[in-house]
Amino acid sequence: MYSLEDGAFLVKLARSAIEKYLEKRKLIAPPKNAPEKLREKAGVFVTLETYPKKDLRGCIGYPEPVMPLVEATIRAAVSAAVQDPRFPPVLRGELNNTIVEVSVLTPPELINVKSPKEYLQKIEIGRNGLTVERGLSRGLLLPQVPVDENWSKEEFLSYTCRKAGLTPDSWCDSRTKIYKFSGIVFCEVEPKGEVVEKKLKKC
Repeated sequence: MYSLEDGAFLVKLARSAIEKYLEKRKLIAPPKNAPEKLREKAGVFVTLETYPKKDLRGCIGYPEPVMPLVEATIRAAVSAAVQDPRFPPVLRGELNNTIVEVSVLTPPELINVKSPKEYLQKIEIGRNGLTVERGLSRGLLLPQVPVDENWSKEEFLSYTCRKAGLTPDSWCDSRTKIYKFSGIVFCEVEPKGEVVEKKLKKC
């Protein structure tokens, strides 16, 4: 799907986009030397974590392939830093103690089931992320979240419903649509340090 070299390019691009925005309040242009693969449209999320505690500091992205990956990475990175409503904007000095993580996503796929119990057979912890949708309510959790939190499949479904502002058992309601997607995650080992692919353990 994407090589470690591609991932390192995206993570460094995300950090650079945040640095330049905090300095000049402008979005950088997509780099002309970006590999052709990274110019194709793809969904992407940028996650910021404190270092070394690894507390969430911001996470925003595009679940669907609506723009070229390099452009989406730039926009998601800046939004994660200054527009996540759960946190105050990141300050320039904070970046020295912040880890940047980029998740490149496959397009979401609607999970068709006859009974809600079938969801438990059709999702895989460590491989799938989920999007829950009912009416105007929508919530998404990335593939690494249930792994990091050590959730069961039922908990993963329930927490994604809560992320959508629905009751935890809304995944059992036939009016609720559930989509799954996969992703490959690249992150810094330490701020401005080596970039690695984050291996997601399967439960």
